[in-house]
Amino acid sequence: MNDRRSFFVLTMLVFGFAFLYLPIIAMVIYSFNASRLVTVWDSANSPTLAWYVELFHNSQIMDAAKLSFRIASVNATGAVILGTLAAFALQRYRKFRGRAMFGLLTTAPMVLPEVITGLSLLLLFVALEQGIGWPSGRGATTITIAHMTFSMAYAIVVIQARLATVDRSLEEAAMDLGARPWKVFAVITLPLIASAIASAWVLAFILSWDDIVITSFVSGPGSTTLPQLVFSKVRLGVSPDINALATILVLIVSLAVVVAGTYMMRRDRRRMRDSQAAQGATG
Repeated sequence: MNDRRSFFVLTMLVFGFAFLYLPIIAMVIYSFNASRLVTVWDSANSPTLAWYVELFHNSQIMDAAKLSFRIASVNATGAVILGTLAAFALQRYRKFRGRAMFGLLTTAPMVLPEVITGLSLLLLFVALEQGIGWPSGRGATTITIAHMTFSMAYAIVVIQARLATVDRSLEEAAMDLGARPWKVFAVITLPLIASAIASAWVLAFILSWDDIVITSFVSGPGSTTLPQLVFSKVRLGVSPDINALATILVLIVSLAVVVAGTYMMRRDRRRMRDSQAAQGATG
C-alpha cells in the first residue's frame, strides 16, 4: 500500500513539474533557433546566438529594460521604507485611534483588482495635475508612485510578520540601559528584521518589474516599460529575440534562487553548529 502511494505521489510530482517547467525549457531551447518562425526548428543553422546578439543591439528593448529596472529599484526602496514604518506602527502601537482602519487601508491594494487601482490612480494624477500642476503628465514618476501604492502592502505584511516574532526583551534591555527609542530601532530592531526587509525589497522589486495592468493606466509616451513592450510584441506574434530575453531573465532568477538557497543553507548549518557548540559547553 505504501509503495503504491509513493508511486502515485512521485508520478503526480513529475507531472506537476513537467507542467510548470517544460514550456520554459522549450522556450529556452527555441531561443537558440536560427529560424524567424519560433515554432519551426531550423536544424541546418541551429543552434545559434544570433538572437541574443540582436537583442543586445535592440535599443528599444534595452531602454525599456533600463526604465523598468530603475522604476522597480526606486519602488522597492520606497515601499520598504514606508512599509517598515507602517508595520512598526501596527505591531508596536496597538491602541492608537483608527488602527483597524489604518490596517485595512494598508492591505487593501492586495485584494483590489488592478484595473480599479490603475483607474483610480489615473484619476488622482489627472486631478493633481489640474489642481497643483504636479505630476506633469504621465511617465516614470507616476509609474513609480503607482507601483509603490500596491507593493507597499506586501512589504507591510512581510515585515509585520517578522516584527511579531522579535524578542521585545532585547529592546527593553537597551532602553533600560539608556538608549533612546530611535537608537533602539536602528541598532537592535533593524538588524533583527533585516532578513524580512530584504525579502520585502525583492518582492516589491519583482511585483514592479512584472506589472503591466496598473502601468498601462499611469504610463505615457516615452515611458514604456519592459512588460508593456513585450506584451505589445507578443500581440503581433512572438519574435525570437523575445525568447532570448525571457531566457536571460530565467537565468538571472535561477542564479538568484541558487545564491539565496546556498546562503540560507550555510546560515542554517552555521546556526546548528553554534547551537551544538553551546550545548556541548554547557554540558
